[in-house]
Amino acid sequence: MLTRLKDIVTFGGGGERVLWCALRALQNKYKDASYIIYTGDTDATAENILLGAYRRFNIRLNQPVKFVFLKKRYLVEASLYPYFTLLGQSLGSVVLGWEALVKCVPDVYIDSMGYAFTLPLFKYLGSCQVGCYVHYPTISIDMLSVVKNQNARFNNATIIAKNPLLSKLKLVYYYLFALVYGLIGSCADVVMVNSSWTLGHIASLWRCGAYPNIVYPPCDVQAFLDIPLCKEKSTTEHTIVSVSQFRPEKDHPLQIRAFAKLLEKSTGQQPLPKLILIGGCRNQEDDRRVNELKKLCQELGVEKRVEFKVNIPFEELKTHLGNATIGLHTMWNEHFGIGIVECMAAGTIILAHNSGGPKLDIVVPYEGHTTGFLSENEEDYADTMAHIFSLSPAKRLEIRQNARQSVKRFAEQEFEETFLLSVEQLFK
Repeated sequence: MLTRLKDIVTFGGGGERVLWCALRALQNKYKDASYIIYTGDTDATAENILLGAYRRFNIRLNQPVKFVFLKKRYLVEASLYPYFTLLGQSLGSVVLGWEALVKCVPDVYIDSMGYAFTLPLFKYLGSCQVGCYVHYPTISIDMLSVVKNQNARFNNATIIAKNPLLSKLKLVYYYLFALVYGLIGSCADVVMVNSSWTLGHIASLWRCGAYPNIVYPPCDVQAFLDIPLCKEKSTTEHTIVSVSQFRPEKDHPLQIRAFAKLLEKSTGQQPLPKLILIGGCRNQEDDRRVNELKKLCQELGVEKRVEFKVNIPFEELKTHLGNATIGLHTMWNEHFGIGIVECMAAGTIILAHNSGGPKLDIVVPYEGHTTGFLSENEEDYADTMAHIFSLSPAKRLEIRQNARQSVKRFAEQEFEETFLLSVEQLFK
């Protein structure tokens, strides 16, 4: 019996695609096993969940799957813990994991949600073979460095960053949490990570016997490779497209400020470029964040050149990417970057942050040729966008073609092969 602790959310994302692709691959190889998904979506039916997977990811399972519905998912919601969020969510996941274990004890347990604190429950109390797929470490060396250097980030409030005493206290809290997190990681029999960046952090934090395997997440590159690469017309209006959920760590304000600087540099040029921000809003907090971004556009005087596209259909997304010149991504230390892969597959010239998965795994040379660009601050982003627009259409086409070839290694088939190799020992 295979069990996977996974919240099935209404808005599909890269983590959920990992679940369904992995489950499909396991069912194809281990046909005699029974498969169970734990979910906190108590208001949904099994049929609706499976239909949602088909609509969002075009994935149908070949065998039946059983859903175990959990009532305590609220205990892992970040909003429940305004302070000591990491600790609160981790302890909440233990209670949630206990509910799951009481309702069904599996032979093999694979966590793909990042609930590392559930691993010892299933290993020692459930006597399970335990594996995990880590999208993003709960705590990282970079998070420790941010607090230590008193830098204000989305996970380190300004009031703490400016106070030496509060920074020291938070650093102690983070170090203690990292120590426990490392011990928890030693419970896993198989560890998979989604990028070189995640590998580096998990290998340094977890005391795991087995070295983590890099299993790149499945990206639906074929759907974007179908978009034809057309040679640009000299009169074409340049568009810059950003694709990411409206979450604080995605740093949309950096995109808007960099775009404003680009327009300053483009004074007198016609037609002026346009910025299109595409993303999903999960709740009222995300809606409020979009409104704040619109206010920022007004403050910078760029509201007429910036469009917001929230929760748009997939076909509309493909249309915007197919017409775009630049794909923009600004998250610092993005663990992988499925949106970046999709932009490159669609034929945009990607401009991502010079850190994390984009730097180490995605925006890297292909057979010695450029596949995109990396930047770090708003001035750098503005200069790089101006540079991309200054390239000849033929040069831009060459970069787009290189990018397309390079992202084929992130296709679903590649994921399924490496995933099955990694979990093979759990089924022996």
